[in-house]
Amino acid sequence: MQTLFQSFASSSLLGWAHSKHRTQGRLFSGIGVPQSHKISCVLDRTHDMSQELNADAQKEMKLWGGRFEQSVTATVEKFSESVSFDKTLYKHDIMGSIAHASMLAAQGLMTAADRDMIIKGLKEIERQIDSGDFLWRTDREDVHMNIEAALTDVIGEPAKKLHTARSRNDQVVTDLRLWCRDAIDTILLSIKHLQVALVRLALKNEGLIVPGYTHLQRAQPVLLQHLLLAYVEQLERDAGRYLDCQERLNFSPLGACALAGTGLPIDRFMTAKALGFTAPMRNSIDAVADRDFVLEFLSANSITAVHLSRLGEEWVLWASEEFGFLTPSDSVSTGSSIMPQKKNPDPMELVRGKSARVIGSLATLLVLCKGLPHAYNRDLQEDKEPLFDSVNTIIGMLEVTAEFAQNISFNHDRIQSALPAGHLDATTLADYLVKKGLAFRTSHEIVGKSVAVCLTKGCQLLELNLDELRSINPVFEDDVYDYLGVDNSVKKFCSYGSTGAACVAEQLDFWVAKLNLKE
Repeated sequence: MQTLFQSFASSSLLGWAHSKHRTQGRLFSGIGVPQSHKISCVLDRTHDMSQELNADAQKEMKLWGGRFEQSVTATVEKFSESVSFDKTLYKHDIMGSIAHASMLAAQGLMTAADRDMIIKGLKEIERQIDSGDFLWRTDREDVHMNIEAALTDVIGEPAKKLHTARSRNDQVVTDLRLWCRDAIDTILLSIKHLQVALVRLALKNEGLIVPGYTHLQRAQPVLLQHLLLAYVEQLERDAGRYLDCQERLNFSPLGACALAGTGLPIDRFMTAKALGFTAPMRNSIDAVADRDFVLEFLSANSITAVHLSRLGEEWVLWASEEFGFLTPSDSVSTGSSIMPQKKNPDPMELVRGKSARVIGSLATLLVLCKGLPHAYNRDLQEDKEPLFDSVNTIIGMLEVTAEFAQNISFNHDRIQSALPAGHLDATTLADYLVKKGLAFRTSHEIVGKSVAVCLTKGCQLLELNLDELRSINPVFEDDVYDYLGVDNSVKKFCSYGSTGAACVAEQLDFWVAKLNLKE
């Protein structure tokens, strides 16, 4: 059975379940993506879509081909097709079509009988796609044309009424907004999964002090729990960005048509409500022209990827012989093909590496969109592959990081032996002098001189006797030793959000309650 890491290392392609909320107001039960089906974001171009065409298939007229006298060349057709990747949107395309057909019937633009035939036919097509029986055809260009042409094959003439008051321009961006909305729900679940793993890891390591670093130099002692909760806080802000993005993208472009709207009496508010959107977009040109919601989504992915990459970097360092602070289990490690002794934290190295891929997708979309005049341009076909890949990759990164966190142990003895080096209690000693009435800058200078004495003697601040300390400044008293050593240093932290035990316990209590981890 393929492990999560093996899947992540090979492709990072994960499915996700559709969210359980936002079903109110939809046209029929199950219009969303059921958990059993899952949305697939697989960008499978290794399979030659042209092979899905029957060898003796007749060349059919394009649905837009009325004014054309010549067929598109095979080269142009192959270059232009998008069904090899935008078929990912099929469930959302069918959702939008069902909503649109129901609205057209309500507005007297098609009969109830035609509506029912269309909806029944669309459900049958969805069933065929779900079961793998549907024939995707590159000569039908994209997911929309494939489904519409197949609907015509299934129900005949009524299918030709479905595209009334609709363009592929508003159709595709409707699909894309629906898809992004659901993808964000899945990412939010993955973020919570990782937060839970990190909080549980913190709970298992109560009281463990580790060196805190700035500039990758030893700085101050901190509780490991404090550091782990820093990651949890960053992930919470990531989740907030996704929620903000989701709120802004949840407006319906459907009915904007090509760019100018329509002269037919459609009800865009009805379709918006049926699809769970907040409202229809106010401006039809804006509705079809912009992909800022995709840019915002990929920006959120990129920031999350940066956070995960930093976590990965720290854990890769800590797993090295030079640090030796943590040991991953065999189940989340790999070996070397030539060096028998090697045990590598590959999942976190890949998390670090795949962050570049996520950031690259954002850069691709920014460059894609920067020079496009209003309204729709075919260039926007190229928004989907970077989007799908970014989402798959970030979900894989989140899930494999959570699994890694569940399968590591911290080496207490190694960490304990490493703590004396670096004079981690120096700042606490400066705070001691401030409490004695000295200005902080004066205290800073005195402690700096004390560290210099330690460097000369090859000892720690705790090992200087009182006479040696008083020779530097007479303000030192016997109580100074209550501030020296990493254990005493950590005990002195008391500011809100700090690494003191009481402060960290307060932070832990907050996250245990928020993530519902209480037994």
